[in-house]
Amino acid sequence: MMEKMIFGRFIPGDSFVHRLDPRSKLIFVFAFIIVVFLANNTPTYIALLVFTLLIIFMSRIKMYFLINGLKPVLILMIFTFLLHIFFTKEGPLIFQWKFIHIYEEGLRQGIYISIRFLVLVFVTSILTLTTSPISITDGLEVLLNPLKRLKLPVHELALMMSISLRFIPTLMDETDKIMKAQMARGSDITTGPIKERIKAVVPLLVPLFVSAFKRAEDLATAMEVRGYRGGEGRTRYRQLKWSIGDTVAVFSIVVMVVVLVYLRS
Repeated sequence: MMEKMIFGRFIPGDSFVHRLDPRSKLIFVFAFIIVVFLANNTPTYIALLVFTLLIIFMSRIKMYFLINGLKPVLILMIFTFLLHIFFTKEGPLIFQWKFIHIYEEGLRQGIYISIRFLVLVFVTSILTLTTSPISITDGLEVLLNPLKRLKLPVHELALMMSISLRFIPTLMDETDKIMKAQMARGSDITTGPIKERIKAVVPLLVPLFVSAFKRAEDLATAMEVRGYRGGEGRTRYRQLKWSIGDTVAVFSIVVMVVVLVYLRS
């Protein structure tokens, strides 16, 4: 399961994307999430796909690795696609069989939403795959610094988000181990009626929650032993440096907005 997991996983490298400042990557991803919603026709979605493929190429992350990691969210993508297929009743009728009616607009919207979901997953995954959790924490803390004036615990919030992100692959690995242990004892959650599957999940959740709380307690103890007392008065060993490449990365989002607005019209 860990080999297929991409969310929260960091792969060291020396690509252009790896060398970018975490602040520019965070700004890029947050802006990209908004920019995606500017697409509304075939040319704009093609531009989004090309732009995403360019990002993947510059990150030097293998495409098959990303596609393999997409499998956990594939069911959600298919479900969203089918919702638009069967419940959008606009445009010419292109297929009919008994109670199934598929309209042109439903098919188009299903494809568009699937592409939007796909590019969002790829770009956000590139962020975690090319940025270490510590760098993400530092970048988030710097970007959220203005909120300190509102007496918000910016350092603690950034650290909490980073730890949560880092624990996703760890918990997935733990789930895989527990599932194999339960299967070795005769439990099966992949076959049988839905009611039986739900019952079989309970023995899986209990040890998973116990393990998660144990890891959280160990982490808290380790941080306390090392003298961690929050962000007040702390200094940084790693200094963030903004380069020309970071400016180019952020400016590329502006270029993408111009392209999408032009193609929309």
